[in-house]
Parts: sequence; C-alpha cells; structure tokens
Amino acid sequence: MGLAEDVEAVVAGSVAAGGVPGAAWWVSRGGEVARGAAGAHTPGGDDRIGPDTVFRIASITKPVVAAAAMALVDDGTLVLDDPVDDVLPELADRRVLADPADPAAGTVPARRAITVRDVLTFRLGLGLDFTAPWPSPTVAALGDAGLPAGPPNPQATPEPDEWLRRLATVPLAYQPGERWLYHTGASVLGVLVARVAGRPLPDVLAERVLDTLGMADTGFGVPEHARGRLGPHWTPPSDDGTRALYDPADGQWARPPAFPDGGDGLVATVDDLAAFAGMLAAGGRTPRGNRVLSAAAVRAMTTEQAGPVDDEGGGWGLGIGVRRADEPGGRHAGSFGWDGGLGGSWWTDPVSGATAILLTNQMWSSPEPPAVFGDLRAVAFGAAPPAGSCRAGEA
Repeated sequence: MGLAEDVEAVVAGSVAAGGVPGAAWWVSRGGEVARGAAGAHTPGGDDRIGPDTVFRIASITKPVVAAAAMALVDDGTLVLDDPVDDVLPELADRRVLADPADPAAGTVPARRAITVRDVLTFRLGLGLDFTAPWPSPTVAALGDAGLPAGPPNPQATPEPDEWLRRLATVPLAYQPGERWLYHTGASVLGVLVARVAGRPLPDVLAERVLDTLGMADTGFGVPEHARGRLGPHWTPPSDDGTRALYDPADGQWARPPAFPDGGDGLVATVDDLAAFAGMLAAGGRTPRGNRVLSAAAVRAMTTEQAGPVDDEGGGWGLGIGVRRADEPGGRHAGSFGWDGGLGGSWWTDPVSGATAILLTNQMWSSPEPPAVFGDLRAVAFGAAPPAGSCRAGEA
C-alpha cells in the first residue's frame, strides 16, 4: 500500500475500534501527501468529520505564537537576551523560593532579570515541574491566585494585565535560566508579544504568521466563517466505554476569550498546521517565496537548547519541541513540533523529510497519547531517510 492507504488504515482503524470518536490527518513523506478524516463529531454519530474540520489544538499553540515572537526578533522589536522588565514590569525584581519544595523556607532575590530567551525556552522560573509531586508548591500558589493548572478553560481566564498581575504574586520556583518548566512561559510570551507590538495578540499573530501562510481557520476562538466546522470535544472513554462532553460546539472556543493564551488557546485545521510546518521546513518561506521568518530565526527555534524535558529523548528550542535523540523506528534527532493534550500532534523530521499531523476530538488522559498517535508516527517516520538527506541547518 502507499502512504495514503497506510495512514487511513491506521487512523480509520483506531476510530472504528473506538480509540477516538473522530480524527483528521495530514501526512507527507517522499513527495507524497496523505490527507483525510475518519469518524464523527459525536461518538457513534453520523455527523462526519472532514479534513477541513476545526479542532482545539491546545499546546500546539505554543510554536505558532513562538513564530510570531521570532518575527519580532527578526525586525529588532524583541532581542533574545534583553530583560523583559521594561515590557513586563510585573516580572521585574523577582523573588525565588529558597527551596522549590518548601515555601516555608522563604525566598531569595533573583540573581538576574528574566530575559526574552528565558521566556521562549521555558526557563523563566515558573511552570509545571513533571518531576515533582503534584501539585508542586508553585502550582498550588498559582491556583490560589486564580490561575489553576489543568485543561484549557479560555472563558474563565482574566484579561492579560490581570492575568500577569496574579502571576507576579507567586515567587519563582527556580532562578531565571536554571530549569525548564512547562507551559507558563508560553502564556507569558503571548502577553510579551502583545505589549511589545502595542496590539492584541490575535492581531499580531494574524499579521506576522497567519495571514501570510493563509491560515484562515486558525484563531483564538473559531473564526466566524468556520463555526460550522467546530464540533464538540470529548473526554477519554470511562471503564464502561462512555465519554463525557468536555466542550460543546458552541462552548469555550466559540467566541474570542478575554485572555488569548499563547500556551493553549488556538483552534486550527490540519491544512493550516501543514502550512505552518511547511514554512518552518522551508527555512521560513511560503511555497510562493514570501518570508515569514528568517532562516536564522528558524534555526534558532528548531535547535534544542533547554536540556532534556523527559526521559525519552525530548528537548526544547525556542517555543517548540526539538528531539535530542533518535527515536527507535521513528523520529530522528532534530525533529521539531509539539503535541496538544486536547488530542493533537504535529512533528516534522528534517532527516526523512516527513511531516505528520493528527488532530482528534478527544483529550488525552495523560502525557502518553492514545495508541493511534504512535501508530501514525510509525507509518510517517519509520522509513529510513532517503539518500542525500540532511538535518536542519546542514544544507
């Protein structure tokens, strides 16, 4: 079978077996593209999902917003190693927990200011620590400040200035630049981008990234023309096989939020994400030659620089996941992309030249995705790299 048949067999088979209610995919390898969809918006229903269905992409938002930030770096509006104090004065003169596990131990002054690079690499000192008991003192303190951790809840989050004010009441868990901590840096990045550009984040994102790439179905809240293509979203099946409704079609993403969250707020289609992935793979250009990012900005984004983020070869660049090591039978070191806990994944492998995007209407129950994601990656990335291929930055 060819790529299209292999991909459809994997995803449609998972849908038929009850793995997820519905899914859409876009996979390219060796000049061949597989694009399709299977399943329904409602489990077992006849409201079919299509390749143009709009999905809540959760943390795949992070690289898209990071690209807008890197466009501002390209034109000198942002400088990676500058402190954020002038733009985000709420984060100036930080206090840091003397012991991240024991708030009673008190705080010490931050040894230096938080920089733009710290925010992009998630080393600003605040975020989710997957190695600590849950909830960590910092996560608990953020919850007490009205910023609870958990699945995206866009209509319950305060507007950006109030969000940052609350964030600033919580001491840093680690010194700036010291340790990678998940998620919070992406939300801070969205506020930083909006303030330095002097306009709301959705406007900056559209101007710097979305419009040039033709990503017309991507936004914080479903664009009006696409509202008929957003369906409900579901939790994983319980022991008896039933799913609970996480968000209805006219729910949290049906209208713009007060806080456009750079960490998990976007909706998109597989075609839009394919356009974004293709731009990065092409060194910052669109197929027509229009430049979104400089080649240097893309290299910086997709170069691992924050240290291991897990025990399975994962790393982090500037606002995007970058693999540090080859994955047996799968993605190579240097592959870039990210996953979304509401049921999506995008990765591009510069060695094999393959890209795989899978969006579903079922949230994950843990950082480990449902089996269909691993099966799709095996189909997309399992082939040996073609002769003469090169890793990103080696061309």
